[in-house]
Amino acid sequence: MRTDIDPRGLIGRKAFDRHGDKIGTVDEVYLDDATGVPEWAAVRTGLFTRDAFVPLEPSELVGNALRVPFDRALIRRAPDLGVGRHLSPEQELQLYRHYGLDLPPDPDAEAGPAPDADFGRLASSDDPEG
Repeated sequence: MRTDIDPRGLIGRKAFDRHGDKIGTVDEVYLDDATGVPEWAAVRTGLFTRDAFVPLEPSELVGNALRVPFDRALIRRAPDLGVGRHLSPEQELQLYRHYGLDLPPDPDAEAGPAPDADFGRLASSDDPEG
């Protein structure tokens, strides 16, 4: 999905599954804590039903609607995490697993050795540090 879209512009849009069947209406959009990029949408699946979280990364805007590349049945079986509050890392992992998505990189994982600060810089005889 385009990452330059205003998340508020998604609220109120109709959402459809990969077959074009209506899922519901986007109620809320959740941003990634680290990047601020829209990551999840909470879709109201019916008048008296709950909101289901859908991933925005493999989804796309088609006309004025959000097309989610999953079956409606899978979306309706998504973990019920409640809306209106922050998603914990554990809850996000539940959602990634539910949809069979690759897990996001762990920002706390060891990144390996720091890159050499001089890499890519050509030292010359008039370079005060060379």
